[in-house]
Amino acid sequence: MSKYVVSLLVLTSAVNAASLGDVKHVIMLMMENRSFQHYFGTMSGVRGFADPNVQINPDGRSVWYQNVTGVTEETDWLLPYWLNYLGGEENFNKSMCLCAGANNWIPTQQAMNGGLMNKWAQVDTSQSWGYFKRQDIPWHFALAESYTIGDAYHYYFEYRSKQMVLAGCVAENLDCLPLQWPAYAQYLDEAGVDWRSFQDSYNWATNSGLFYFAAFQQAAVNSSLYQRGLAFDGDNSLASFKAAAANGTLPEVSWVFPPGALQEHPPNTPKDASWFMNQIVSAAINGPNYNETVILINYDEAGGWGDAVHPLVSPEGTAGEWFEDPYGELGYTFSGPGIRIPLFIISPFTRGGHVFTERADHSSIIQFLEEYLTARGYHNVTTGQLSDWRRDHMSNLVNAFDFENPDYSIPDLPVPDYPITNSDGEIIGMYSGFCAVEWTGSCSGSEYVTGIPYGNQTEENSLVYEDGFKGVRGYLAEGHYLVFESNGYALSNPNNTQKQFEATPANAPYNSINQRWVIHGIAAEGTTFNITSAVDGQYISQHSSLSISVTGAEIYNITYIGSSQYILQKENGDYLNIQPGGSLSFDSKPVPYSIYSVTYNS
Repeated sequence: MSKYVVSLLVLTSAVNAASLGDVKHVIMLMMENRSFQHYFGTMSGVRGFADPNVQINPDGRSVWYQNVTGVTEETDWLLPYWLNYLGGEENFNKSMCLCAGANNWIPTQQAMNGGLMNKWAQVDTSQSWGYFKRQDIPWHFALAESYTIGDAYHYYFEYRSKQMVLAGCVAENLDCLPLQWPAYAQYLDEAGVDWRSFQDSYNWATNSGLFYFAAFQQAAVNSSLYQRGLAFDGDNSLASFKAAAANGTLPEVSWVFPPGALQEHPPNTPKDASWFMNQIVSAAINGPNYNETVILINYDEAGGWGDAVHPLVSPEGTAGEWFEDPYGELGYTFSGPGIRIPLFIISPFTRGGHVFTERADHSSIIQFLEEYLTARGYHNVTTGQLSDWRRDHMSNLVNAFDFENPDYSIPDLPVPDYPITNSDGEIIGMYSGFCAVEWTGSCSGSEYVTGIPYGNQTEENSLVYEDGFKGVRGYLAEGHYLVFESNGYALSNPNNTQKQFEATPANAPYNSINQRWVIHGIAAEGTTFNITSAVDGQYISQHSSLSISVTGAEIYNITYIGSSQYILQKENGDYLNIQPGGSLSFDSKPVPYSIYSVTYNS
């Protein structure tokens, strides 16, 4: 996939004013411990609670039904539920501080249950299957809908001990520090890239992790590695970042790290974190270099919050991906990817409320930096620390960008409340102000529990989602209702006795169920699909016919060609096209489509 992207970029950059090489600043901000479903399961146009390809497990139930045997006697299953379903200000304040349960290697693997993904409540807590709505996290929703959100982005996965040390090993050949291989920042430093970490002080949850590497531990105080990666701004890192953004002096690569009370790790709250994120985003998009800036916001891990989508896993024995669990509990197992987490892609080239559907993980951030810096003319910026499988199967994110059609307008984002401070004016956040619990390293006690609707759920009152649509970018993955639009018309199933599909006029908000289709992958990954109608489940078949059986279904190769455009190719090599005026044709040359991911309750 990446080789195709690079060749496409070369072809388009020659005739367009903007290209990846014209980007001059990449800003990365990693927040803490939230899953995609927990935040955006209800969002329109993403793979959430409207998922038409939701996994059905051997017991005949979808993965939405979590096993709660042994957790409660009121029911044997739990559907996703709104954390604030009880209503009221007190419950909202408490929900902001909620924890999901254990989030480390062993329990996450156990909750995934060999791919069944149905033990979140039993292994973590029932709250791990809870979610927020727009009204709970309005700034997060606004940011996603102003730019592009990735709904197939997973955290890297890893094993690690409960305690990390700055020297030595926790056990023989286990969690040995300092790390001897080069951090990616070291590649940048040696290549002459202008880079910097913006951080207040060393903190186990929010620092860049550069402290774990031997080269940084041994760096002289006056060295570039130390000054760029380890030097602190005290309490002024945010002020330093904002000043650099305002002055147009941000480096080519910036890592930004939130202070403890604002980093979203439960019991620290989404509301407080939104204030910090808004400070970073607003400074960058209102600065003089916005037209040449990319901001990537992701989350380090899911934090015990559940997600229904099983990650793509490499074949057993794949080099660099499978290993023997050093804790002796899981046996020979895969190293990742992990659970889905949010990814915000912010730039003039991702503006407009899109969903990026390519499979990605934390390695994708490094791959994007490699592509960006190579396009800038740097050499030796490709790390040797990624496996071939990750490079082949995880996106480099370049397809999220449309350099041919930038939108330089500035969104009107909501302004979050200033976080709660103590008598000295220091930010302490909601969990100290409302939950009134001193953090001891685990979430326990009634302060961290809200009501759980055991026995009072239906799919109708639990699997709720908003009406709307998003333009799709990147190679397709399952999990969406799709509208295929070209020349002002969309593929449509008239649902009549003719058993033929056609093209009918299409325009926003793309809410006709007749124009709604679902793709079904022929393999675990790839670009070939069967396509069914949301009206009656019939398959697109030979020529323009529809079939009630998969045996009569046509296989389509759906290829992303960049700039939000796709082409649909039949098994015989012909392309399915919509001509001006709305007639269907099957030709040797393609006519591009725009694709929209839609969710509607009717």
